[in-house]
Amino acid sequence: MSEQNQSDGIKRKLKTRHVSMISLGGSIGTGLFVTSGSTISQAGPGGALVAYILMGLMVYFLMTSLGEMATNTPVSGSFAEYAGKYVDPALGFAMGWNYWFNWAITVAVDISTAALVMKFWMPNFPSWIVSGVVLLLIFLINAASVGAFGEIEFWLSLIKVATIIIFLIVGVLTIVGIMGGGTAVGLSNFTYKQAPFVGGIPAILSVFVVAGFSFQGTELVGITAGESDDPKHSVPKAISEVFWRIILFYILAIFVIAALIPYTDPNLLGSSTTNVAISPFALVFKRAGLAAAAGVMNAVILVSVISSANSGMYASTRMLYSMSNGVFAPKMFGKTDKRGIPYTALIATTVIALATFITSFAGPEVYLWIVAASGLTGFIAWVGIAISHFRFRRAFIKQGHTLDELSYHAKWFPFGPVLTLILCILIIVGQDLSAFSNFNWKEIGITYISVPLVVILYIVYKIKHHTKLIPLDKVDVRPMSHNKINSEK
Repeated sequence: MSEQNQSDGIKRKLKTRHVSMISLGGSIGTGLFVTSGSTISQAGPGGALVAYILMGLMVYFLMTSLGEMATNTPVSGSFAEYAGKYVDPALGFAMGWNYWFNWAITVAVDISTAALVMKFWMPNFPSWIVSGVVLLLIFLINAASVGAFGEIEFWLSLIKVATIIIFLIVGVLTIVGIMGGGTAVGLSNFTYKQAPFVGGIPAILSVFVVAGFSFQGTELVGITAGESDDPKHSVPKAISEVFWRIILFYILAIFVIAALIPYTDPNLLGSSTTNVAISPFALVFKRAGLAAAAGVMNAVILVSVISSANSGMYASTRMLYSMSNGVFAPKMFGKTDKRGIPYTALIATTVIALATFITSFAGPEVYLWIVAASGLTGFIAWVGIAISHFRFRRAFIKQGHTLDELSYHAKWFPFGPVLTLILCILIIVGQDLSAFSNFNWKEIGITYISVPLVVILYIVYKIKHHTKLIPLDKVDVRPMSHNKINSEK
């Protein structure tokens, strides 16, 4: 990306508190609030905890890898930029379009989910109107200014964070018997029947896949680095908070749910956005004696869905903008208005999200395939981040630099990116092994379609532009200067 284009385009208006809260609340959504209960029913309380701890460890290393690159070169659309600079331009092209497509489709899924959640209060109201209003709302938020986006996302994330903190307090008080009728539950459910581990290693691996989807969105901090007013301070701060979020929000939340609700409870397996009343969070609040639990959790889940759509619109727009400044996307998507909003990229992303949403009515089969095509793209992006960081650090050292020159450096290199790479590949391969065992080609296609799409993007670009793996001594590891960052504010 040329410095001139970056300087004349987006504005560095995201404050440190914005970046921290976006990182803190980026992956908190229906994966934790709604579907986390199913992991306990499938693998037992111990199996669910093991899966989330392993996934949390991997995500922490992933974030430190991203943080090292993002503080050295804080650009919008960082994943494509880093893959193109540190590995191969063809990989940058494939990663960029993969990630843009992922979030554009996710926006369509989120506005559909928002309509389902609203049926809790308005069961007979047309769903397409609700989805249309939500899409218009997030378009207007993203069209206002990056500062407006950051402020709104700050408060939406704060609501989610506050809910989890209240949930943990209520849960602990119920476990020890202060709430919920005065009878201490203790850890009896951890030894109930086959608990704590149910189904052995296969069950843990299947839950590992579900846990991985719950953590999708943590990489948003890499996108926000391009518009942070002080990336060398805000990004490391956000990265460090990721670890505590993983420990506090995910692992403790799973622990509380598992302690209060037996893994055999059928409501855990039935958790879904179509029946918020059996969200594991709502079940725990009810267990504590809070009658309005379902209504409150429904409101929080609606906030989560809108927040996800809002972040998705932002991430996909910035990725498309970033790619236009190289040779990965048409130049028209690099146009910005006076507030620094890449409006052509925003409009294009909105059109794709709307078109995808319309297919859910015009042809459910087509919609299913489109949504499935975005299913694994988050993990593919994580693979790209791991490979890019491995190459960046090796090139940095080979060219005679020392770690002291980095304002932030990842811990335990090369263990971090290698662990991330291995686990992400296992997750991708293990999505639907039963489809392979039964040779169900339709299920294989629906589940794994995003993998050949990325491979095709990579090969087509490589053949057309004759790109090669960049030699380590030729990799551009120069940091973005402090003066350059200040000029973009």
